[in-house]
Amino acid sequence: RCLQGGASPGPQPVLLECAPGPGILTRTLLNAGVRVVALESNSAFLPNLQSLENSLDGQLKVIYGDFFRLDPLGTGTVKPPAMCSDKLFETMGVAAVPWRADVPVKIFGILPHRKERNTLWRLLFALYECSSIYRYGRIELNFFISEKEYKVLTAKPEDSRAYQALTVLWQVGCEIQLLHMEPWSSFATNLKNGGLAVPKTMWLPNDHLCLVRLTPQQDLFTGGLKPTNSLAFVFMVKQCLAKPKSRLTDRLNSWSLDKGGKLLKELEIPKNAKTRDLYPEDYRRLFEALQTSPLFTETWFHDEVLESIRN
Repeated sequence: RCLQGGASPGPQPVLLECAPGPGILTRTLLNAGVRVVALESNSAFLPNLQSLENSLDGQLKVIYGDFFRLDPLGTGTVKPPAMCSDKLFETMGVAAVPWRADVPVKIFGILPHRKERNTLWRLLFALYECSSIYRYGRIELNFFISEKEYKVLTAKPEDSRAYQALTVLWQVGCEIQLLHMEPWSSFATNLKNGGLAVPKTMWLPNDHLCLVRLTPQQDLFTGGLKPTNSLAFVFMVKQCLAKPKSRLTDRLNSWSLDKGGKLLKELEIPKNAKTRDLYPEDYRRLFEALQTSPLFTETWFHDEVLESIRN
């Protein structure tokens, strides 16, 4: 029910299921009339999935590949199960649509927990640059993630232990919905038998896996934020929240903006505000104001962005 909900009337988007394994959920989805593409990286599961595919009339397509190894960095030949997103979408038969169009594809899976944070960052960069899967439109993600990472994604400025750059950037970029919470005890967590690794945490609750829907905002690129300057926005947020107790005016002045206090006054942001006091929408307003401000020396800032990207 969670995966079927949220779509607008009309033709339903394709559902890409990552690592379906023995196909238990796959069969449930098929019985509900959902068109499924199963992306499986474990060759041991492929024969049964392919047999199921052959018994149906085009409702299921099985592809050998790993969603979490899409568009690998570096050069050279891409070896399966790693693959390129353009090849995946061509095989699925899904064409690119404008950003403001309906969601063309829903993706379902469980984030690999030993590289959960890295995966969230990679998806975030792709979202803001409209690269990888997001070249095809507002791709909707439906992922089981650890409860502690869900708390980070949905934190407020007053949640000092959870409020981070990742928080701001996901909240600006996507509508975040909690669809379901399931105790870790429901899942195989013994690594020796191929189960999940329960992420360790000290400060945040982590008793559940959370099924979270991340739907890119339709109006993400309607203001001063564009795919062409979005890396500067990502960099700005990361720089500000690297020292969350620092004053925002000090950060602005370090960017050669001598009249940062004037800009904050125009934005109705207190001049003594700390970087962790700003809400995600405040960061977006600040960035868009910087883009149009004659006071802002961009050259130095962009050099810093490029160096950050290289790292």
